Amino acid sequence: MPLAARMRPKKIEDYVGQSHLVGPGKALRRMIEAGHCHSMILWGPPGTGKTTLAELLASYCNAEVESLSAISSGVKDIRATVERAEHRKAQSGKKTLLFVDEVHRFNKSQQDAFLPYIENGTVTFIGATTENPSFELNNAILSRARVYVLKSIETEDLHRLLDRALSDKELGLGDKDLNLSPDNRDLLINLSGGDGRRLLNYLEICSDLVEADGIITAEIIEQATGNQMATFDKGGDHFYDLISAFHKSVRGSSPDGALYWYARILAGGGDPLYVARRLLAIASEDIGNADPRALQIGLNAWDVYHRVGPAEGERAIAQAAIYMASAAKSNATYMAFNQAKQLAAQTGDLAVPNHLVNAPTELMKTLEKGKNYRYAHDEPNAYAAGESYLPEQITGTKFYQPTDRGLEIKIKEKLDYLAQLDANAKNEYK
Repeated sequence: MPLAARMRPKKIEDYVGQSHLVGPGKALRRMIEAGHCHSMILWGPPGTGKTTLAELLASYCNAEVESLSAISSGVKDIRATVERAEHRKAQSGKKTLLFVDEVHRFNKSQQDAFLPYIENGTVTFIGATTENPSFELNNAILSRARVYVLKSIETEDLHRLLDRALSDKELGLGDKDLNLSPDNRDLLINLSGGDGRRLLNYLEICSDLVEADGIITAEIIEQATGNQMATFDKGGDHFYDLISAFHKSVRGSSPDGALYWYARILAGGGDPLYVARRLLAIASEDIGNADPRALQIGLNAWDVYHRVGPAEGERAIAQAAIYMASAAKSNATYMAFNQAKQLAAQTGDLAVPNHLVNAPTELMKTLEKGKNYRYAHDEPNAYAAGESYLPEQITGTKFYQPTDRGLEIKIKEKLDYLAQLDANAKNEYK
């Protein structure tokens, strides 16, 4: 049996991590100790103790555990599990705790199959997921189960777990006397990435590789961990967390942050072109007309990637990320467009003013379509001062409010100048 399985605690006092949930005096801890249990979703990264917590709940509640994995189970397996739970309840009155690992991988109809049995108390449902339940689970499931968020295990707790594995002669590594220097302890823990199971797996491999002196060196740790990478599910929450951090670094004018999170995405096997697409969104959302060159630089980086391949292409995307992080920022275009869409949705029945309608036929001209239209190029400064280009009911509405940053300083000066011409024209008309 692997070390991680042998070390799985039998008492809540030995559970490592998640002190915000099961620390002394916390509600979930009190519930467990009282032998009570309700249906719940345990949401958190791998190796944070979801399965262990479910097994502890079952033992404290004197319930039988039935386990399903959404990766390998279907509706037939669900029905068989429920039948056993119903039989158990009828024969002995013993409760069944149904633990479903990777529950987000069940489709909506499979998730629906649990509902009647959660509702009538046949099973206490515990689903474990690494993905955001709000997006991956039915609302009906969520309304019947409380969501508990588990976090990556803190460094201090990982040290406790490591100490226990090294000292427990019965469940740990037996009679092996292993020696870890403080630096190599930190290295091993850092490489575990807050994953307790990974830490114990690495330690077990180290114990197999160690020489007779029992010293776990950095070289042994490197062999045990291999090319440890920050891998992630490209459609999962961790991926979107990294993308979010990248976007916010560029928006926050931190080229160093942008480069780091971009490198993390690449190290995890992420698609650099996804980052390129996000940069184009950033160029219009967060930079806009404060620096219109950002959009072109983003397109150029994308083009370079396709023309010359990943090595140079990834660097070109990095260059674009640095440029956009360093560029002047404005969300004026983003805000203006959103406001325009909202008003358009509310006023979709307003007619186009006659002077803005094209009149290619004599009939339309007799209906005065296009009448009094002022051709801007025939006006002083190519501007028809005082003209309105909105329906009469919303004339004067301003969506675009340029900032005092980057090129928008000049744009603002131009629009202010044109607004003054409009005001003068209206005064003359009066």
